[in-house]
Amino acid sequence: MTGGRGDSNHPPDTPGGTSPSCAQAGAYGDTQGSGEDAEHEIPAPDSLDRRSSERLDVTWLVDCETDDTFLYASITNISEMGIFVRTTQPLSIGTRLTLRFSPPGADGSYVLEGTVQWINEVRPLHDNPNPGMGIRFVDLTPDDRERIVGTIRTIAYIREAPVRSN
Repeated sequence: MTGGRGDSNHPPDTPGGTSPSCAQAGAYGDTQGSGEDAEHEIPAPDSLDRRSSERLDVTWLVDCETDDTFLYASITNISEMGIFVRTTQPLSIGTRLTLRFSPPGADGSYVLEGTVQWINEVRPLHDNPNPGMGIRFVDLTPDDRERIVGTIRTIAYIREAPVRSN
């Protein structure tokens, strides 16, 4: 780890991180107009507890929609608090979006609201195998939270189940 960054799927452990200059922060959190080596991740103010829930690795398709953007990407991990969306075009921190995804074997699909909490930008000529954005669920109903927790527990249980031998 360098500069307080987390690994490719997780935000840095230290609050504060580093912040990009105005010239570097583009509409999708990309670096523009700067010759500097940009390693930037800005945690949102309420992101100190971002690891309060265990994450489960998954590979699910997700539609991310804002008023003016539609992004088709994939979820690479999920917890009851949020998801990591792998994309080379992460949205700006603080962006509110609608998430639509259907976990395999789940009872129906999810349509949830979220906010971009942190980003892992594409860094040309650097090792960054998992660019994307950490999204925290917002305004979850008790039913939505119960469904998410149930889905996560079911997947975890299936993965941990012993394999029968004949």
